[in-house]
Amino acid sequence: QCNLQGQWRNELGSNMTLSALDAAGTFSGSYHTAVAVTNKQIVVSPLQGAQQHTSGKGQPTFGFTVQWQFADSTTAFVGQCFMDRRGKETLETMWLLREEVTSRRDSWKATR
Repeated sequence: QCNLQGQWRNELGSNMTLSALDAAGTFSGSYHTAVAVTNKQIVVSPLQGAQQHTSGKGQPTFGFTVQWQFADSTTAFVGQCFMDRRGKETLETMWLLREEVTSRRDSWKATR
């Protein structure tokens, strides 16, 4: 069965650390991105998330948000944990990033 707790690294070099799930299936952690569109120094940012209660298949879905500490934006991730026959766990995710804009008129260009 997949276990989200621990340290994760993606193909771009970003690192994420997730705490153990509590009884409600929520978790916290930190995310250090290796990729950002900013002139500011990239720093570790906090995250909060939840895992769907696992079915008998043991490959749960989850979601979390990252509150970037170096940018005026927030990213929401959703995904699923997969385990192969050898016991290797992989997280497959998709994300949406929303950056702050100065007016509602610019809202169309604020989400990636």
